[in-house]
Order: sequence, then C-alpha cells, then structure tokens
Amino acid sequence: MTKDPINFLFSVLLLVCMAMGPAPGAAASASATVLVLDDATPSIQAWPAVTVLADPQGALTIDDVAESRTPFAVPQTASGTLGLRREVTWLHIPLTVSEGSDGEWVFDVDYPPLQRIDLYIRSGNDLVKRATLGSLQAAGERPMASRSHAMALPLAPGKSYDVYLRVETLGAMVLPITFSKPTAFHASALKEQTLQGLLSGLALTLLVSSLAQWVTLREHLFGKYALLISGSLLFTWLQFGIGMQYVWPGNVWMETHAGGLSALVAATGSFLFIEHALAGPDMKPWLSKAMKGGAALTIAVAACYALDWINVHTVTAVVSTLGLAPALLGLPGAITRARRGETVGFYFLLAWAVYFVTTAILIEALKGRLPVNFWTLHSFQFGATFDMLVFMRILSLRTKALQSAMRLATRERDKFHTLAHTDPLTGLPNRRSLNETITRELTTTNPQNMLAVYMLDLDGFKTVNDLYGHDVGDELLIAVANRLQANLRNSDIVSRLGGDEFVIMSSGLATAEQAQELGEKLVRAFDAPCVLSHHVCKVGLTIGYALAPLDEQDIFGLLKLADGAMYAGKMAGKHCVRRTAPNAESDASKR
Repeated sequence: MTKDPINFLFSVLLLVCMAMGPAPGAAASASATVLVLDDATPSIQAWPAVTVLADPQGALTIDDVAESRTPFAVPQTASGTLGLRREVTWLHIPLTVSEGSDGEWVFDVDYPPLQRIDLYIRSGNDLVKRATLGSLQAAGERPMASRSHAMALPLAPGKSYDVYLRVETLGAMVLPITFSKPTAFHASALKEQTLQGLLSGLALTLLVSSLAQWVTLREHLFGKYALLISGSLLFTWLQFGIGMQYVWPGNVWMETHAGGLSALVAATGSFLFIEHALAGPDMKPWLSKAMKGGAALTIAVAACYALDWINVHTVTAVVSTLGLAPALLGLPGAITRARRGETVGFYFLLAWAVYFVTTAILIEALKGRLPVNFWTLHSFQFGATFDMLVFMRILSLRTKALQSAMRLATRERDKFHTLAHTDPLTGLPNRRSLNETITRELTTTNPQNMLAVYMLDLDGFKTVNDLYGHDVGDELLIAVANRLQANLRNSDIVSRLGGDEFVIMSSGLATAEQAQELGEKLVRAFDAPCVLSHHVCKVGLTIGYALAPLDEQDIFGLLKLADGAMYAGKMAGKHCVRRTAPNAESDASKR
C-alpha cells in the first residue's frame, strides 16, 4: 500500500477507467447468426445469435412478433445485457439442433432479478413450447427448481427452431442466456450454489459475530456494522436468486422490494458506520450532522418504500444520489488519518477503492457497456465481501482501542483508589480504609467473636526525628510498619493515621485475654532496636485498646476509648498496654 493516499486514489481511478473497457459498439456491429446446438459443446452462449425488438406498449403477441414486418435488430449493447430498459423487449434466437445430438438441452437465463420472461419455441409456424419464467413466479410454478430461470427443452435432432423471449422487468435487462446439456447445467449450478453458500455463510458469520459483540461490549459501532452487512447480504440474496429460492420463497413483496430496501439499508449502515469509525476531535460538527442526517433520510425513504408510498424509480433516484455520499463525506477524514500514519485511514481508503472499482464494473454491465460474465456479475459481491472483511478489521482495531482505554481506566481507577485508601509512606491502609474495614467487621461481632481496636504511639520517635532528620524518621516509620505486620495474623489490619500513630484492628477474638496478649506481644516486639540503612534506633510502644461489643459497638466509640487508654498509658510511664472500658475495671500490663 502506498504511503501517499492521494497517489493511491489516483491509481484507483485508473483501475476504474481500465475496468470500463472499450465501448460496446464493436461487438454489436456483427450480424446475429444461427445458433447450432451440438453435444460436443455442452454449454453454448446464445448472445451471438440474439436480436431484439422493442415493445413500448407491451401489446405485441407471439403471433405479432413472429409475423411482424418490423425487423429484429442486433443489440447495440455489450454481450449479455440490454442495459436499463423500462419497456417490454422481445428477443429472437434462431437455432439448429445437430443431427448427432440427443436433443436434451436446458435453456437458462442466469440473472435471477428478471421478473417475467415468457418463453416461446416455434418450429416453422407451429408453437412447440410455451412457458413463463421469472422471479415473480412461485417456486411450484417454475419449470425447474433453480435459482435462475431455467427450463428443460426436448428438441428434435436435425431440426431448426425459433426461440422468442418476451422480457419485462423493473431493473436492468441482463440476459446471460445459455443452452446447456443437463450435466453441464447442473455442474455449473452446483458451483454457483457452493460459491453463494460460502459467501453468504461468511456474511452471516460476520453478522452474528458483530451482533454478539454489540450486545456484550455495548459498542454501537458493531450494530452499525451489522446494519451495513445486512444490506449487502440482502442484495446478494436478491441478485443471485438465493432469496426467492430459500429465504423468502413465494413472497412477491420481498422479491419486488428487496433490491431497493437492500440499497437503502446498506446506505444507512454506511452513513452511521463511517461517521462513528472516523469520529474524533478533528471531525467537523457539520460533517457528523450530515452523516446522521443522511442516515435519517435513507431510513425515511426505506419506510415509505416498504409501505408502497413511493415506487422503485424514486428509490433508485435517492440511492443514485446518496449511494456514494458516505464514502465521499468520509474521504477527507480518512486521508487525514492516513497521512498521520493511522491504520484506520489506510483501511478505509483500501475498502473504498475496491468498492468504487467493483461497483463501477457492475453498474457498467447493468447499463450495457461492459459484457456480462462471471466476473462482471460477481464483481460487486466480491468487492462487498472484501469490504466486510476490511471493516471487520477496522472493528477489531476499534475493539483493541476500547480494551486499551478500559485497561487504562482500570489502572487509573485502581491508582486513585490506592491513593485514597493507602498511606503513601508506608503503604499501609489509611484512616479511610481502616474505617471502612472496621465498620464492615463490626456487623459480625458478638461476645464470642470480638473485635479489638488498638491505638499505638511510638515512644522516643520525636528524639530520633530531631536528632537525625526527617529522612531517617521516615525510614524508621517504614521499619516500624514492617515489624508490626510481622507480628500480626494475616487477618489483622495495621493502619497509619499520621505522624507516629498507628491503629491495629484484630477480629475473631474469643476472649478479652487474647486481645491483651496480642498487645503485650507487640510491646515486646520493640524490645530490640530497629536497624536502618545508616543508623540503629530504639523506640518503644504505648498501646491503648478497646473491645467490641464489650466496650463499644461503633467505630467512633472504639477509637475514642482506645485513644483514651493510650493517653493514660503515656501518663503512666509509657511502654505499656492499657484497656479502658466504660463500665469495666481497667486492665494494664507494664514493663
């Protein structure tokens, strides 16, 4: 992929021009010939033998046409297509069956959207066969159970026939007519069914996946992508006959409306998807409003068309006007992102390049300017499938960006939570965290499951701090925190309130003696001095504590009693453990 998106788009325009090919006049200048059906050629294209006659009033009968003095003319369009015609058109195909043929042939027009085809086969002045084909025929009324317009023709070897077709449709008159041996016809039909199964299966997989992501991640971009896929999938089912054959068999309303609705749904999805995917600080507010306004307009037109308030020609005019609008509106933003080196911009340019080329090829074939063959008929389907995969890649990039943003938000949240609940010097829980923990534990206390709250003050800390400075004082506080944690159970919580004051919560105590023993253990733990990086410092502990529910049943009362007991211990000589209960005799242990 080129690094310059402008050169990239210029290359795309060259490809479009090349795809248009030469004008259709050259192929049309040759005279129609008699088609020879020979078993040695199992599939024969009928177009070299086709001549056409316009019937603007739709009033001609088979007798009028067969006996008309108005001559049929060689089509002035590319092979296999008469372009966009609203009037009824007759086709004439003279053919001869070779003497060596078994006479078993299948007539087929492999363009499912054709709505009505009246087939007449004459031998001299005798009408040998008549049948009605077309997408509006119910499945049970079709001569063959096929997605295309096919019919078995038992023709006599060595005889000549005149095949007349009366074609009437609202869309393009694309007429890839073949006469095939039954084996060749079924082999070709099987290949096409396999191809449609693979591409439809891929589209359905992407559709279900995007809907699941939309529901689980609650990211609306996936829903807009699903809307876009739905339009392309609906068009594919109509274009290749899968809809009438499997999805909506016998539903004439769907067959006549699916084309317009698919285009409108795809346009709506394109407006919303492109606007969302390219949204950012550099998107102009008017552009976002224009995209959303375009989506609202296509939704309104789709509703009116579904209710038959407007006809297909109005829908065609709207789609022709708005079909390329999402890409054209999003093009500047995609180029800007591509020039910044953002992958999303390059992916959009690539997807639109393929879309423009493949759509242009199909449109030119439908207009009669390019010959109809496997590649021109399937060009849009292949391009739409490629675009779906590219857009899915854009979605995956979006998902990764969302996940990265979520991880960053989680880290930031955890960081703020830690800052709000942790003492920055020692890493111990702070007052807020301690209050939450004690409040939670108090709900489960009883006389057999008591909770002790200890208030601790360091004896001699001010002397160390004044003598060696705050850095050594901070190092000493960290050492004290580590020693306290080393002498507590895993379920006990030690917290620093500030300065040299610590609080310990110990839950699950069966007796008051256990609380006293823990306090004495902590006092003894500081008999040994603290060895710092450059100094050895000796400090002691004075501890006051209270028990819940014996002494108090709320956190503020417990802390107040523990603080009072600690202050009493300080006044009594420090380096001791005291409990002051409001209605109990004080217990003390001094050393």
